[in-house]
Amino acid sequence: MKKLVVLAVGLMLFITGCGKETEEDLVAKFEKNVENSKSYVLKGNMEILSNEETFTYSLEANYLKDDYYKVTLVNQTNNHEQIILKNGDGVYVVTPTLNKSFKFQSKWPSNSSQSYILSSLLSDIKNDENMTLEEQDKNYVIKSSVNYPNNSSLTYQKIYFDKDMNLEKVEVYDSEDIINIKVVFSSIDLKAGLSEEDFLLEDLIDMNAENNEENKNTTNNNENTTNNTTEKGTNKENCENEECDTKSSNILDSIIYPLYIPSETYLSNSEEIDTDEGNRMILTFAGDKNFVLIEEVASVANEFEIIPVYGDPVMLSDTIAAKSANSMVWTSDNVSYYLTSNDLSIEEMVTIAESLGNTKVVSGSK
Repeated sequence: MKKLVVLAVGLMLFITGCGKETEEDLVAKFEKNVENSKSYVLKGNMEILSNEETFTYSLEANYLKDDYYKVTLVNQTNNHEQIILKNGDGVYVVTPTLNKSFKFQSKWPSNSSQSYILSSLLSDIKNDENMTLEEQDKNYVIKSSVNYPNNSSLTYQKIYFDKDMNLEKVEVYDSEDIINIKVVFSSIDLKAGLSEEDFLLEDLIDMNAENNEENKNTTNNNENTTNNTTEKGTNKENCENEECDTKSSNILDSIIYPLYIPSETYLSNSEEIDTDEGNRMILTFAGDKNFVLIEEVASVANEFEIIPVYGDPVMLSDTIAAKSANSMVWTSDNVSYYLTSNDLSIEEMVTIAESLGNTKVVSGSK
């Protein structure tokens, strides 16, 4: 009789052990994958939905244990490339086409949710007591809250896994259950074998120098063609020297007005001033929320330039901005913007910046 009882208990334990994995088991499996990875490479596409427009990026995120990151984002509409680099020296946002970089002393990426960084996703899951996990067609979906300090309308995310808890997709939703960010991963290598040498700013500088040399050669060839044509009398130069040509190409012909302005705030003054490189538009807004917006054609630095910023990188729909306590700087569609205010919150700054995106209200300045 005792043998029968022992056998029955053993059978029950065996059946229980072979049962479906619990929610805790599945989260632990994802956690193990993340924490056991000494370095990884994620590739895929990211979509940002803003004002009924969709901005698509190709994405590559590299990670090395001890808090090294390199995230490359390429806007698929205009091929605008930016790189977020974090190494032992700090956090950089590099724009290769401008030969410039902002440098931050920042806690990025741990100071906000990041839909393309594994540790951030894991942190969101573990920090949400109301996190849910459900099975869909033998795959799994985790729903958790998010932390986007610059956009409080983003409230939760859905993280999609295959049956082995391998990450496939992330969707970030706003308070109206509309997807604002979607990242679809095409490949994930959790044993990438990266080293600190893969996260050197110097390599990005060297890459920029090569690209600038190629662009210079192309420009010189074009100038030679133009000069030859001019000598034949089929074209007339508009300028007498190269400085004139450069300055004329840096002229911003029109003011670009924000589509969003805080209530009880109005445009009080607009001014155009000449600079050594071209011109600059200065818009002054007054009322309940005073702010100044400066616009000019983005210039390419002759040598790689590092601009220190006491703040954090901010992801906009079509570019990455640099924010400090009371200002924000960014480049979009070959225009550089500088927004400063003691009255605006960072969310209001982001909203104004987003309203200067692809859909613009433009008025002549002259």
